[in-house]
Amino acid sequence: MASHSQRPRGERLIVGITGRIGSGKTTVARYLESRYEFQYLRYSAVLEEWRAKDPESKTHLQKVGWEVMAGGMQAELNRRLIAQIVPNADVAVDGLRHPLDYETLSNSFSLSFHLLYIYSTPHVRFERLNKKSKYEDFASFNAADSHPVEQHIDSLRPNAALVIHNERSLQDLYAAVDEAILTFRKEGQS
Repeated sequence: MASHSQRPRGERLIVGITGRIGSGKTTVARYLESRYEFQYLRYSAVLEEWRAKDPESKTHLQKVGWEVMAGGMQAELNRRLIAQIVPNADVAVDGLRHPLDYETLSNSFSLSFHLLYIYSTPHVRFERLNKKSKYEDFASFNAADSHPVEQHIDSLRPNAALVIHNERSLQDLYAAVDEAILTFRKEGQS
């Protein structure tokens, strides 16, 4: 039997999701999980299991994420994430932050892998997170958004199969995701 990375083109989807803080990555990944029964994986959850002492603290996770990234341990983080992927399942991977994340998933899953970049302006992202009481003011949001662990996200955008602009309703976001999945499935059948 072929391994999960050797399946014929079009039999499964591995959708990586990237974007800035508050852009809607987790919303998209959770939608793929609930609507399409994708396995849901999140880089930060793998990081929490492996390295974090206080998983409730976003600031702490950014610090630990930066220690992994700057310490040359990003390949190990990717290895741990891939080890959790269920063979033959469609998978939504939330929170790619580094070019090595993209390269690893792309090399491991070839034509099954597609990257979505979720885009929203800083003010829209802050308003979303402010409603959830994540940041007390724009300065604290901006500090988190400017953290060194977030610095490579924009470099992933050119690798995206699709950039979804998420500044309207949740229904508009879901419609864009539905269209992306339909497109990816059609590409897999070609």
